[in-house]
Amino acid sequence: MTTELILRYFHFISIFVIVGTLVSEHLLLKNQLTRSEIGRLARIDGVYGLAAVVLVGVGLTLWLGSYGKPAIVYSKNWIFHTKLTLFIIIGLLSIYPTVFFLKNRKGNPDEVVQVPPVLFWLLRFELILLVIIPLLAGMMARGIGYFGE
Repeated sequence: MTTELILRYFHFISIFVIVGTLVSEHLLLKNQLTRSEIGRLARIDGVYGLAAVVLVGVGLTLWLGSYGKPAIVYSKNWIFHTKLTLFIIIGLLSIYPTVFFLKNRKGNPDEVVQVPPVLFWLLRFELILLVIIPLLAGMMARGIGYFGE
């Protein structure tokens, strides 16, 4: 019981960190940024990445470990698979912004860098998909989507 509670706690905290970092990135993003500002965004993006790794690790442990519900409850639920798919898509969408931040953070801190418009749209799309996941989690909690025996 205690291990499951701790795992679920880290699962929720990592979700909150992911939401907070994505919102922060979106709010700090401008058409032009100094390399110093890009460095700040790169650090925020690093926290986002770390939270995503924790989320995946803990999520897999909750799913495949012997904590809480049996693995079959998740494995035979199409809504769970939709949640996973959305999370994977969010991860794939985050690759370009991460690469942009890492490539452009070094150099003269006062130098101004033009931000590609696609970066704004990628972050917005990540946030939109992220908003859908709690709805799916609520549906799962009510047993919707289970196609087992």
